[in-house]
Amino acid sequence: MSTQTQLAQSPEATTEWWRGSVIYQIYPRSFQDTNNDGVGDLKGIADRMPYLASLGIDAVWISPFFTSPMKDFGYDVSDYRDIDPMFGTLDDFDALVSAAHRSGIRVIIDLVLSHTSDEHDWFKESRRDHSNEKADWYVWADPKPDGTPPTNWLSIFGGSAWQWEGRRRQYYLHNFLVSQPDLNFHNPDVQDALLDVTKFWLDRGVDGFRLDTVNFYFHDAELRDNPALAPADRNDTIAPGVNPYNHQEHLFDKNQPENLGFLRRFRALLDKYGAAAVGEVGDAQRGLEIMGQYTAGDDLLHMCYAFEFLAKDKPTAEHIASVMARLDQVASEGWPCWAFSNHDVARHASRWEMSDAQTRTMATLIMCMRGSVCLYQGEELGLTEVEVAFDDLQDPYGIEFWPEFKGRDGCRTPMVWESGEPNGAFSDAKPWLPVDAAHLEKAVSVQDADQGSLLNHYRRAVAFRQANPVFAHGSQSPSRVDGEVLHFERTEEATRVFCAFNLSEDAAEVTLPNGTWSQLGETIGTASIDGDSVTLAPWQAVIAVKD
Repeated sequence: MSTQTQLAQSPEATTEWWRGSVIYQIYPRSFQDTNNDGVGDLKGIADRMPYLASLGIDAVWISPFFTSPMKDFGYDVSDYRDIDPMFGTLDDFDALVSAAHRSGIRVIIDLVLSHTSDEHDWFKESRRDHSNEKADWYVWADPKPDGTPPTNWLSIFGGSAWQWEGRRRQYYLHNFLVSQPDLNFHNPDVQDALLDVTKFWLDRGVDGFRLDTVNFYFHDAELRDNPALAPADRNDTIAPGVNPYNHQEHLFDKNQPENLGFLRRFRALLDKYGAAAVGEVGDAQRGLEIMGQYTAGDDLLHMCYAFEFLAKDKPTAEHIASVMARLDQVASEGWPCWAFSNHDVARHASRWEMSDAQTRTMATLIMCMRGSVCLYQGEELGLTEVEVAFDDLQDPYGIEFWPEFKGRDGCRTPMVWESGEPNGAFSDAKPWLPVDAAHLEKAVSVQDADQGSLLNHYRRAVAFRQANPVFAHGSQSPSRVDGEVLHFERTEEATRVFCAFNLSEDAAEVTLPNGTWSQLGETIGTASIDGDSVTLAPWQAVIAVKD
């Protein structure tokens, strides 16, 4: 078979566009500023649509742009049905959707349903007294007899997850900032209101939703305390190690079984529009299990992502194989969405201390894995984590735990477009976060015309996945490990593809399975095939299709 042969299109490619899709996350504050206030906006995203189209992606996920006091940069919503003025207007959003659709790109928006801002009209009414129409729209509870909070639940942003409200003489729950009160999903009126919000955006043409903290929607109605977590079982996947949040097993403040009922209602609404949803599962111990629960069958979420590859430790071949094995065990009927970076964790080029060669191989690997793929803006340029000075820090999370944990600003700095322009052509004004001078050397203008650049490798890797639907829709065999070589097979109908990745600094030999094989990944720099044995250079892959 020719190395450039396109494998036959699967029927799922048109009926289930989300399955195996490549999604590009945009953090709008940092993508492109068009009105020179130092903050990116919706017009900026629309203006950069040709660049997004050049990546070959299926969809963009846009982080929150709703009206907000911005104490958590849009994840504290005060009006679900409008655009914050710093990002533009509803007309700007409609123009963005139209531009994306003309480019063949679907639009996924970040829907924050677990909590609102304390400036939302719903909460302003709810906090007044016990008898108003929205008195039970948030999670309120009486204090213990000694006046302390009703449970031992902790906030991800530090301290108790309960805040006292004198007007009601009760505590309210906030899993994040004090200014982000949790909605009470046990109240069906709350569910109805949030489904109405979802319909509002579907009617405006969005193609799907990324559901923030989807496993936080429901709390334990009995308000039971979380048990302690043994020190050996603690990890800093969800919260930094300096945060006592890691000292609890979060059995009762999230991950409640009632969530499945709401997700079925949510899916039924999306099915009417042909839309899709990807849920963020924030749990350090049972992320893959919850992914499996939330994506099983065809009446829950389409896909979820957990944090296995957003963690600090560099993924070895053994670790990746163990994640895949665990996925097969607890989520064999589910659908993962893989990511190495996003707006909440240090960029993986820095987090894993990766060279360009290593980054290329990991990009090729993620394009070959069963599931959908989410890329974070700038990772295709090889952007690294930025060291943001305390005086420039914006993230309340980093300010709270500085200097042991420096927050999330280092991965949120502006996109760099032109190496010779002030602020990388992100903005003519001072950006809300500083542009790292080292990033200018990796700007789009530098890499665009260089066929050997990391940017163009990402383009080829995405195109390779799109040209060979077995990677988007096919089954995946159990992963095997030989030394630091990870290998598995992807299969769809008569198509069988062998993938092997050398994740080490030493050359390695890999033996192809019995049969006649042809190289499939020539365009993305994989090893050539000559016989049954292939020599892989350090951080090189081989992808072969059975003739």
